[in-house]
Amino acid sequence: MPIEKIVVVEDDLIVRKGLEQQLRQRRYDVASVGNIAAARDYLARDTFDLVFADLRLPDGEGTELLRELQARPQKPLVVIMTGFGTADFAVSCLREGAFDYLFKPFSNDQLEFTLKKAEEFTQLVKVNTYLSNDEGDESGYELLGRTPPMDQLRDLIRKVARTQATVLIQGESGTGKELVARAIYRESPRAQAPFIRVNCAAVPENLIESEFFGHEKGAFTGALTKREGRFELAHTGTILLDEISEISPAVQAKLLRVLQERELERVGGNRTLKVDVRVIATTNRNLEQSVERKEFRQDLFFRLNVVPILVPPLRDRREDIPLLAERFMRRYARKHGAQVAGIASSCLATLMAHRWPGNVRELQNVIERAVILSSDGQNLEAVHLGFAPVENAAVAPSPPGPAAPGPSPAEEALSLEEVEKRHILATLDRCGGNRTQAAKKLGISVRTMRNKLHEYGLGAKDESDGPEPE
Repeated sequence: MPIEKIVVVEDDLIVRKGLEQQLRQRRYDVASVGNIAAARDYLARDTFDLVFADLRLPDGEGTELLRELQARPQKPLVVIMTGFGTADFAVSCLREGAFDYLFKPFSNDQLEFTLKKAEEFTQLVKVNTYLSNDEGDESGYELLGRTPPMDQLRDLIRKVARTQATVLIQGESGTGKELVARAIYRESPRAQAPFIRVNCAAVPENLIESEFFGHEKGAFTGALTKREGRFELAHTGTILLDEISEISPAVQAKLLRVLQERELERVGGNRTLKVDVRVIATTNRNLEQSVERKEFRQDLFFRLNVVPILVPPLRDRREDIPLLAERFMRRYARKHGAQVAGIASSCLATLMAHRWPGNVRELQNVIERAVILSSDGQNLEAVHLGFAPVENAAVAPSPPGPAAPGPSPAEEALSLEEVEKRHILATLDRCGGNRTQAAKKLGISVRTMRNKLHEYGLGAKDESDGPEPE
């Protein structure tokens, strides 16, 4: 039931008890009070869905309570009751923010009608909130990283978010393109309006147009009722077109019209509907190449590419791997009820050496698997990651000579900063002190290597270093 808890604020004891009884018969959870002060006390201690407030109360007017409730982030619906009402009074209440009004004495049918309207309205709001907050696999996630590429990305998001510009987010699979889109939405002036996501690759070819623009009753077989499309649901808000490169040329033409004219027609309809929507699109393809191959309309590409954002792959920001690994470890330890002590240095070294073709999503899945396979109270080990030994040997070959002894149990519980330091210094040692070669093996720039060594108090330049490319 969309509405569960109701407060009745009525000075007349007989009226108050009668209304309370009628509401309880309909299985509502009801609290009834006789003045505004008592109502404030109830509303401060609990969340209510609906308030019936009399206009004239011993310590004020019901409209005073109405104005207070309108200022709250989560405000209940308010129905004002009065025995002295006029049409002007009703209009005034609605302007103040009241959901409805009732003239006393009111019949059972009138009460039933008001409750039905409130139920339907609340349900509509909850469905809309669900659509706006349905974050799927990205729920609760944030853009993590302290490297220069991530700092630049966050700075660009802040600049773009405050505008109304269309944004095209490009990047490899698993880099977090949807996270970037949601970050733009949350920092935008439309943050309180709907955020509607459409996965263009997941919608069947014959349904994508209906999904975008909606359809009229009888537009095609199975269209038994009218249905609003995602653009209509996103009106005044933001729509995310995920994997935009997957839509057909016919839909591309209609999408172009929406971007140009801000209007659309439902499938099977002839009425033009105006929409106010900000469009964010993502793709893991190079759309410029798709345009050259005539797979994607050039004019649509220009409309989408007003502000291009490129999300860096994980291999270009390897210094973020320890931070991401630790965050994922904690998240999945909570999810699966595992007791994980930390990440072993050998495990982190393996993570740092991996190529990560699946980017952050692959790292996330690898850490979840490691958490599941690990023993309670122990560190994550390299064996838990599930990487093929041959692959790891090829990615991070060891120099000839005796193998370095494994870490002792006392060395296992190290901070991520210490593990990173040891890994960098060990790689530098294997490269004979050549920072350029060591940086190349670690997948970081020479400048980053130099800064790290300065942090460790080892800033003097080795004679064996070659030139330092930026």
